[in-house]
Amino acid sequence: MSLYPPVEPYESGLLDVGDGNHVYWEVCGDPGGKPAVMLHGGPGGGCSADHRRQWDPSAYRIVLFDQRNCGRSLPHASDPAVSLAANTTWHLVADMERLREHLGIERWQVFGGSWGSTLALAYAQTHPGRVTELILRGIFTLREAELRWFYQEGASYLFPDLWESYVAPIPEEERGDLIAAFRRRLESSDPAVREPAARAWAQWEAGTITLRPSPGLVADFGEERMALAFARIENHYFTHGGFMESGRLIRDVDRIRHIPGVIVQGRYDACTPMATAWDLHRAWPEADFHLVHDAGHAYTEPGILHHLVQATDRFRPT
Repeated sequence: MSLYPPVEPYESGLLDVGDGNHVYWEVCGDPGGKPAVMLHGGPGGGCSADHRRQWDPSAYRIVLFDQRNCGRSLPHASDPAVSLAANTTWHLVADMERLREHLGIERWQVFGGSWGSTLALAYAQTHPGRVTELILRGIFTLREAELRWFYQEGASYLFPDLWESYVAPIPEEERGDLIAAFRRRLESSDPAVREPAARAWAQWEAGTITLRPSPGLVADFGEERMALAFARIENHYFTHGGFMESGRLIRDVDRIRHIPGVIVQGRYDACTPMATAWDLHRAWPEADFHLVHDAGHAYTEPGILHHLVQATDRFRPT
């Protein structure tokens, strides 16, 4: 299965969610179709036109939004003067509820990949009555071991060449805690300090999320505005452990056990390794689990995409 043909939004806007923030949202597909909401990765990644194409537009009312301070939402985290104090997991969960109510939706399918799977689990465990199904890809729950694997030691053994570029902005003596060292630079008032650190952080992720190298994706993540917002927001969340107790999302699976679910995971996902998806699968065996043996992290990997579209088709209204 592949993406559905391109589709344009028929409605969009900026929703005032408080704290001086306005979240960009859009709706495409069938206005009378089954509601589904797409949760992008990062945090800080923003939505793209191709994200809309994972649903049948003749059957679904497809909602996308750019989470606080990224994408088309305002103010944008690429501006170092923008505070991220009011950007936490629980602010985003509340934003989803505001958007659902704004659009007059009673219940919706929640679909998220990577960080989007984190937010999907947090939202569903907080508002289980508002979720018709959960479709999750590249499972990430912000446990301490997951963060250490990708940002301190672990993935470095798979990509030593890319790791050199990642740690280049950080002096040897500060590499014992790379998340903290990057934070000092990403919050610097000096663009000569801030921008190389942001680019190194963002391009490390872009270079490791696909099974085969994708130079175009790496170049996109190196664009100044994108890199600054992406790196600042991710680092802000990871510094604070996602603003939740480590392990909470898997521990609290009982709150969502009754919700139909699909978990899709690439065997060679170096960004969010399979161990987390496996832990979620073991805790939530009622959800369908699809392990793709020839895929990495990105939703565009053919096997990953096949199962995602298969899932949205499975839950499509008849």
